[in-house]
Amino acid sequence: MSTHTPRYLARPIPPGTLAQLRESDDAGRKAAPHTATEGGDPLRCCLRPSAPGERIALVSYAPLRRWAARSGAEPGAYDEQGPVFIHADACPGPAPSAGYPFARPGALRTLRRYDSRGHIVGGRLLEFPDAADEALDQALADAFADPAVALVHVRAVEYGCFHFEVGRPTP
Repeated sequence: MSTHTPRYLARPIPPGTLAQLRESDDAGRKAAPHTATEGGDPLRCCLRPSAPGERIALVSYAPLRRWAARSGAEPGAYDEQGPVFIHADACPGPAPSAGYPFARPGALRTLRRYDSRGHIVGGRLLEFPDAADEALDQALADAFADPAVALVHVRAVEYGCFHFEVGRPTP
């Protein structure tokens, strides 16, 4: 387990959004909860893997669309939605952690950079080394070195799934 303190805040899906997604997802479908049998599904509500026996749901989520609605951005064609796992019922959210969620050596992630309009202004492929948290810190620092970058989405390469977002740090 990492003892690294992340430089940036990994944001889970906000509680109000989760409540909406548990009723109807961003594709307009009703949530279909099920019981996790093996566990390990990446929960975007509490930023940890599911455990066997937990009630979870796979829903369609449009993270950039929801950020744009709050910020007034107009992402246009960059708006997209995709599958994410969440708890089927309200949960307490992420527990304090010594590292970034879902950061493990060997994992492949893409970091998509968005400007204040919600348009992609770059990206980076990152294969986590043994020091996964430190590598993600550096990749995020590189992203935010560009003053045009307002937001970064961290996604799995294999399935393109959204893992979490990181906003520009405020001074």
